[in-house]
Amino acid sequence: MKSITAPIPGYKINEYLLILNPHEDLSTRIMGLKKEFADKYNRGGHIMKPNISIVKFTQYELYEQRIKDNLHRVAMEMMPVKIQMKDYGSFPSHSIFINVLSKIPYQSIAKKVRTETQKLMKFDDDNKPHFFMEPYIPIAQKIPQQLYDKAWLEYSHRHFTGSFIADSMLLLKRPKGEFGYQIADRFKFENLLVGTTQGALF
Repeated sequence: MKSITAPIPGYKINEYLLILNPHEDLSTRIMGLKKEFADKYNRGGHIMKPNISIVKFTQYELYEQRIKDNLHRVAMEMMPVKIQMKDYGSFPSHSIFINVLSKIPYQSIAKKVRTETQKLMKFDDDNKPHFFMEPYIPIAQKIPQQLYDKAWLEYSHRHFTGSFIADSMLLLKRPKGEFGYQIADRFKFENLLVGTTQGALF
């Protein structure tokens, strides 16, 4: 279906990514694994810091503050959760990642965000928010199948363990069509009883 939303002239369009990010020591450890893969399998270019993606979406910067306010309200009701990881998994033929065992705690976060914010995140019919309902931490993505076959033969037998307390969500953004993300805001889980209402663009 073609887009039915006409662009608003003069308004900046951003791509956003809402994530859970490991603490610094664990992040450094996983970053080392990502760099090891890149060096061993000759995968050059930018290596993004480790994270568990919750939702990726495109939206006018005009609506950013409203989205932030909504996410702050959602986060205030959430409890910090322990995220545990073990060994490696893959999406056959193109991606290798660290397995996240804490699926139910993660999915409770993702479902809450989806219920309360997805209307605000919809840009048009071709750019709807993409929610990640299965948690994982990428090591390598979009790799050629021949390379995947070779790498997965190794990583399917490798081991990894780690955990962190997810006590906040991080919103990243970048201008549409550009590469590097910048931090837009952090939303702390406070386990408070607050009233939330589902947001709308209009």
